[in-house]
Amino acid sequence: MSESERERSFNLFGGELERRELAERPGYEWRSAKLGERLGGKLIGMSVYELEPGQSTFPFHYHLLREEWVIVVSGRPTLRSADGDQVLETGDVAVFPAGEAGAHRLTNDGSEPARIAMFSNQPVGDAAVYPDSRKLGVMAAGERHLVRQDPPVDYWEGE
Repeated sequence: MSESERERSFNLFGGELERRELAERPGYEWRSAKLGERLGGKLIGMSVYELEPGQSTFPFHYHLLREEWVIVVSGRPTLRSADGDQVLETGDVAVFPAGEAGAHRLTNDGSEPARIAMFSNQPVGDAAVYPDSRKLGVMAAGERHLVRQDPPVDYWEGE
């Protein structure tokens, strides 16, 4: 996208969400807009998600290098965190620091659509841990690799 084609702003309340994600697992469907590149951001990324009732963003996870923040634009999504479940209200802000203390998942348990804005730093690479399924995801250079954490592997195995 060239400098002249790039948008200058996006309205969190009414901006058009152009993508529809359909996960292979029921319960993870949303409309979204990725705003970082669209608005010319380099160091901070941001996406807006709209969740219909009963839908979640991603499985319960935390990042090792990425700090994420969420702003509830509308609706009342339920935040599952390392501290338990909490219903968030319109206008609420929450932060998910890098590491286990930042584990989270957002689900719309309400009866109306929920719109949330999530933003984060943009490290060159990252890893995400999925505690429920004991998986580790490694993301870098446009690739994502998922592996099981169990059983543990010795550093020298296979060398």
